[in-house]
Amino acid sequence: MAAKRSRSDSSSSAVTAMQAAASGPIKPPASVHLRDGDQPYWDAIVRARAKDSWTESDLILAGNLARCLATIEKLQREIDVEGDIITNDRGTPVINPRHTLLETLSRRAVSLSRSLQVHAHATQGESRDQGKKATKQRQAEKVIEEQDDDDLIPRAVH
Repeated sequence: MAAKRSRSDSSSSAVTAMQAAASGPIKPPASVHLRDGDQPYWDAIVRARAKDSWTESDLILAGNLARCLATIEKLQREIDVEGDIITNDRGTPVINPRHTLLETLSRRAVSLSRSLQVHAHATQGESRDQGKKATKQRQAEKVIEEQDDDDLIPRAVH
């Protein structure tokens, strides 16, 4: 018989969440090599899910996704400098061949995101619900703007 999962709004889940938060960021397994520049992507990926939901194989795929995303950014910067159209050795204008690699890596990133369940639908829910969240946020921001005159409510200084 499988163990019963605790509710996400239970006190035991709150304790587990606090313990996970206090344990620090998830580190990549020893078998995963992150290059300079991959770490911000790694951090964003592993924060997309609860710490206790990551398996060793998930973390290996997360390393692949982090490297993939970092390479996509590097390629895009190179394309921005070189341009979308370049001149080949024969003097003919052609589409920058980096676009082909960029497309391949973009498809890989989408596939890995789906596999890891760190894509927008998995982390944020149905797109129809996003409009509701955004509306509620705008309403809350409007209330805060209207209350800016109240000196009794402490505000963060930006």
